[in-house]
Amino acid sequence: MSIDWEKEVSHRSDELINDLSELVSIDSSRDTEHKTSDFPLGPGPAKALQTFLHFADRDGFTTKNVDNLAGRIEIGDNDDAIAILSHVDVVPEGPGWNTNPFEPVIKDGNFYARGAADDKGPGLAAYYAMKIIKELNLPTSKNVQLILGTDEESEWVGINHYMETETMPETGFSPDAEFPAINGEKGIVSFKVDFPTPTIGLVKSFAAGIRPNMVPQIADAELELNVVDAETLKAKLNDFLNAHPEVKGSIKIEDAIAHVQIVGKGAHAMEPFNGINAATYLASYLVTLDLNDSEKLYFGFIADNLHLDFAGKNLGIANKDDVMGELTLSPNIYEYDATKANILLNIRYPKGDTGETLTNKINLALPTGVTAAIEGHNQLPHFVAADDPLVQALVGAYRDHTDDDTEPFTVGGGTYGRILKHGIAYGAMFPGDENVMHQPNEYINIDKLLKSTAIYADAIYRLIK
Repeated sequence: MSIDWEKEVSHRSDELINDLSELVSIDSSRDTEHKTSDFPLGPGPAKALQTFLHFADRDGFTTKNVDNLAGRIEIGDNDDAIAILSHVDVVPEGPGWNTNPFEPVIKDGNFYARGAADDKGPGLAAYYAMKIIKELNLPTSKNVQLILGTDEESEWVGINHYMETETMPETGFSPDAEFPAINGEKGIVSFKVDFPTPTIGLVKSFAAGIRPNMVPQIADAELELNVVDAETLKAKLNDFLNAHPEVKGSIKIEDAIAHVQIVGKGAHAMEPFNGINAATYLASYLVTLDLNDSEKLYFGFIADNLHLDFAGKNLGIANKDDVMGELTLSPNIYEYDATKANILLNIRYPKGDTGETLTNKINLALPTGVTAAIEGHNQLPHFVAADDPLVQALVGAYRDHTDDDTEPFTVGGGTYGRILKHGIAYGAMFPGDENVMHQPNEYINIDKLLKSTAIYADAIYRLIK
């Protein structure tokens, strides 16, 4: 049977865009400050999950809501199943948007909204691929389970709860990365670096960062004007900004406090070199001022050991694997005031390291009195060989729709694909696409969204027919 997958997608394109518009209108970032027994991660993630499952109920699928933490959409009546793992949560909107991130805008063929690319658009593309297979009543030998998490951008609470209460298939993919296929994902671990309680001098406070997996776009410091005069601060900031045109900065004087802000560029922590870390730049400015020993320890460490060191050479953790590539370091969250001083480092590491080896290396490189420990969960490297039948089937579907011979590759991102014993990440970004995940003005190109839907339908059918 020959099926024109792209034609089938075109018949449903308006419905797909309408569903996506409804889904991205929900701010589904983790919000545990407003959690309840019914909404354990806050109302937004639960509402997005319920909305997605409602689409499937409308279309006649078998669905299950697992405690508003995860969900399943299923077709088929066989014992064997493949999994498609997506997520309905998003990172916080962050600064720099030209439009309301939760009011979708279509401009020049692009669909702008938080979650459009990560991962509501690709997740719905995979859903519509299943919808096409179901509506064409195609014969299958396996079930398809689209499993939705609600906390992929943080601690994976939703998908972990699903695995504790439901049976997870061993094979499948996550539509949360790039084509032709991501067959390897680096390990992911965050370290909290704790400094001695500061002795406040010039710097009253310093803060930056939203999430461990986001390069901070904005950094702020409050400086005591009884330690230094405002004109000196302004002159030195002007000199700094002239020397670093890649960032913007400002000083606002209120009473005896100077509020200094540096604006850089946000990016996904898996590719920190694509961002401009506002915090390390602000620390580099602060070390040009008259700091006390406590301040020199904290801000000097940032400026000397973290600024622009994406490989972790200064911490003694640089590592490279021939297949998985280089380790990357992204210092993403900063807290500094009279009660605390710490930095959260997000590390993506290839084969050859573990959480324990990285802990030992980092602590050896830290100044006396400064310590580092793993914060949160440590995800180990994951790899499926490029000649594996799963990879070959998915890459084959991609190539038949694109005539592109790009080979599968490894990334530093962490997708649900690594959960599966036999799983990879698969689309929906195409080679050469701008990576706008976690950035302001996130978007997905509509033509490519529809193309990816056709690829997913073809690929899924190859796996289950």
